[in-house]
Amino acid sequence: MTGDLKPRTRAVHGGTRRSQYGEVSEAIFLTQGFVYETAEQAEARFIEAGPDEFIYARYGNPTVAMFEERIAAIEGAEDAFATASGMAAVSGALISMLKAGDHVVSARALFGSCLYVLEEVLTRYGVEVTFVDGSDLDAWAAAIRDDTTAVFFESVSNPTLQVVDIAGVAALAHAKGAKVLVDNVFATPVWSDALAQGADVVIYSATKHIDGQGRALGGVILGTQEFIRKTVEPYMKHTGGSMSPFTAWVMLKGLETLDLRVRAQTANATAIAQAIETHDKLARVIYPGLDSHTQSALVQRQMGQGGTVLAIDLRGGKEAAFRFLNALEVGVISNNLGDAKTILTHPATTTHQRLPQDQKDALGITDGLVRISVGIEDQADLIDDILNALKTA
Repeated sequence: MTGDLKPRTRAVHGGTRRSQYGEVSEAIFLTQGFVYETAEQAEARFIEAGPDEFIYARYGNPTVAMFEERIAAIEGAEDAFATASGMAAVSGALISMLKAGDHVVSARALFGSCLYVLEEVLTRYGVEVTFVDGSDLDAWAAAIRDDTTAVFFESVSNPTLQVVDIAGVAALAHAKGAKVLVDNVFATPVWSDALAQGADVVIYSATKHIDGQGRALGGVILGTQEFIRKTVEPYMKHTGGSMSPFTAWVMLKGLETLDLRVRAQTANATAIAQAIETHDKLARVIYPGLDSHTQSALVQRQMGQGGTVLAIDLRGGKEAAFRFLNALEVGVISNNLGDAKTILTHPATTTHQRLPQDQKDALGITDGLVRISVGIEDQADLIDDILNALKTA
């Protein structure tokens, strides 16, 4: 594919490999191994496999390679490695590059499993981790040291939608020689150009917007070819976190409609946030696309749009939140996000349940907080459903 095609076109055609049959839809190569014509060919491939040669599905597969090439083309990355889940991508990107004695600076506002990897796994093996307020550049500057190896953050945090200044943090990190790893799930490839803004490594849970229809777990790590093939690939292929061929095919189909879905979801999220912003049952509405968001100027500069997720904080705490959730007729209660269906969750009792109360308080995860991942349903139906449910709260 030529490099001047727009992202939406690359999302449909990038990385395509066709067999001798000339299929339109990408083929699923459901095989874990590959046959060699001679013993000499097998020996040569194990010494160095060519760009379209494969050894074992844990190392690579034609369908998986198509997904990797396509998402890399969309993101503007040199290369990508597809993983079994989003957390396999997060842990794989970090662990593959770190060793005992290294220092990592991370934003405190993270998904619970990301916090576990940083707080429990990395420190267990001698990596020092310092947490900061991700929205405070002065805090980053104070924490990043001459011996800092990497910084890590969610570009838009889960679930309170705090936005981190990618370019600002990257400038501070690069001045000290540290790599910048960005979990870009909430921003999506549609609204974020993290690599151009200074990120060295971009990570996605493909389970979210990339699949977009609740079918499969997957993840992907994007970066330079050297980082992906010399650092990530050896770790992932030996520890077994690779994506399956069938999942890769599902994700390829998801990429074809990613741009259309995310734009429709964002339009719906914006309309919902505007419709309920001043509702008397709500203590606050958090949406990066609203002027009332504390980082509105950064959002416009970095993303241009508010994204597909908003959060509301109901007066009355957990009881009011549960009444609201139980009254919904269109939106469904689940803990995923980025789906074509509108999905709502109560973070304090689900995704962030195990966080100590002081950490919940520090992150703004109140008993009344509900995260809303907005789908592609009819906008009027979604607004009516939320307004009607708020009456019960």
